[in-house]
Amino acid sequence: MGRFGWRWFWWLGAVVLAVPAGGETVEADVCVYAATPSGILAAVAVRREGRSVVVVEPSRWVGGVLGAGLKPMQDCPNYNATGGMTHELLRTLGQPEDAAEKVPLNRMNPQDVREDFAKLLQKWDVRVIHDHRIVRCEKTGTAITTACFDHAPFDELGCPVAEPVEREDVQVKAKVFIDASYEGDLMARAGVSYRVGREAASEYDEEYAGVQPPTEAAPIDPFVVPGHPESGLLKWVEADHGEPVGAADGYTQAYNYRYYTTSDPEFRIPITPPEGYSPQDFELVGRYVAYLAETVTDPAQLHQRLVGIFPGWKNSGEWNYQRASLFTMAPVGVSQLYADGDYATRARIWKLHQDYLRGLYTFMSTDPRVPESYRQELAQLGLDRRPHPETQGWPHQLYVRVARRMKGSYTITAHDVYNRTRIEDPIGLAQYGIDIYPVRRIWYRRDGQIWVALEGKMFVGGGRGPTNIPYPIPYRAITPQAEECTNLLVPVSFSASHLGYASARMEPVFMICGESAGIAACRALAEGTTVQDIDLAAYHAALEKAGQKLAWDPTADVSTADGGLTVERLLKECDRDGDRLVSRAEWDAGKKGWEWLFAKIDTDADGQITPAEYAAFQRYKATHPDWQKH
Repeated sequence: MGRFGWRWFWWLGAVVLAVPAGGETVEADVCVYAATPSGILAAVAVRREGRSVVVVEPSRWVGGVLGAGLKPMQDCPNYNATGGMTHELLRTLGQPEDAAEKVPLNRMNPQDVREDFAKLLQKWDVRVIHDHRIVRCEKTGTAITTACFDHAPFDELGCPVAEPVEREDVQVKAKVFIDASYEGDLMARAGVSYRVGREAASEYDEEYAGVQPPTEAAPIDPFVVPGHPESGLLKWVEADHGEPVGAADGYTQAYNYRYYTTSDPEFRIPITPPEGYSPQDFELVGRYVAYLAETVTDPAQLHQRLVGIFPGWKNSGEWNYQRASLFTMAPVGVSQLYADGDYATRARIWKLHQDYLRGLYTFMSTDPRVPESYRQELAQLGLDRRPHPETQGWPHQLYVRVARRMKGSYTITAHDVYNRTRIEDPIGLAQYGIDIYPVRRIWYRRDGQIWVALEGKMFVGGGRGPTNIPYPIPYRAITPQAEECTNLLVPVSFSASHLGYASARMEPVFMICGESAGIAACRALAEGTTVQDIDLAAYHAALEKAGQKLAWDPTADVSTADGGLTVERLLKECDRDGDRLVSRAEWDAGKKGWEWLFAKIDTDADGQITPAEYAAFQRYKATHPDWQKH
């Protein structure tokens, strides 16, 4: 069936599934909370074993952030390290069934990904109750007996609401519960311990844990009246809390939309100012733009720096957070309020991300400090209605990179990411760098000068991870401590440190953990025992039968991860005139999003990157997995 036919099919299915269940009590073997990719695979795994399952989803959509802009293969550096249903879906989600060639990532429509997830749920006859969010859990001893849900539909722009329409109008009684939400809300309401924010470096002996040195510093004045601290701080910057490097704090990394824009009038939806918009709210952005205009003399480079502020970083067709910019398309220093906030706070912070983006667009397209040519360029842009036609172009899922993290039977740390641990109960493999977006924007004094900078961002090891070798996710990391809850599995908000989660938090890993959680739930049901006490040998056999990849043998397994950024690859990508040198213009054209790196590689500052300079840079990266931090 073609894409148009499935769109029609999904529309019909959504109407049926989204009908409020008004006062309904549902009974099932397993209750899955949230139709994220992880939750969907958990539910399918349960149905595959012949057990009954119901999925309760807070929004009226399925697919989580993969249905909202993030591409299935974007955070999968080593496809051969995936297994089970994930191995198949990563290559087929969002792809036409009858196409001779695959749709490239930059042309993939998240609406098609949502449809494919809907088809999977329909195939396995999985019921999804939409527009309902967890409000409380009832327990007998350490076992959840009932989960109660409020009816709280998202608003017309795809944001959650502060207050529900109906309270506790759905109750689900189940034998096993799986919390596949990004926030860990069912887990929290079941009384399971969790953590938010950053641990100290000393807690798990993690080198880059806790507070970090500032980055992306610029000598701009943060005060309402320049030079007068008593006048107060401008918006979007805060005073340093004074904790030393390596100390714990409650902050967590930035969120953002993965959104689409277009200049095509047929599909463009205007980006309008938020209610109560004031240019003063973005005065600090204006001062940063003025600083860039004064210090960046190359017009092409200045243009790229302005793009980094708004719309951001062009990832694979959609805009993402530009971490190399002091300001970009999402607010900093607010995600910690969302992480453990109540629903009213969550609604406010989610809407804040939307309003920030609208306000930043308005400012950048009207403030006279922005070059006129770029203001005119932005004036042509609007949201693209095609990926998200139901919400006026706004993605229905905020990219919540981390919220709560369970305190489970095992805590994944940086030592796991570096392959320094031995795991006896693997449920799947992970491979990615320690990927953390900024947590704060602060001002401080140094050498008599006032600076504004970001704090907390790092990308240790890049996409392939610091060792380029996958590491196992333990079963104990998705199970609560037995004294707290004995029939709950948590495949998304699993047990990890701030650094460990920053590597393992990728959607392919969540999907793998979701399927393995569904299999574990069925083992607990079959054995009549708790999730902590299932027969691990039988569980291991069930995982292998499902095709999960549980171990990596570097001597036998072949990685699909990038084998290296060689000189020849650089020249192929960037050397337009064939002189085996890469100029600034050639680099900027061939390395979108990495414009800032040119000056670091061009060590003699002659405006050309030579093969020797590039080879030296790659050698440095190989011995310094935290090279981006420095």
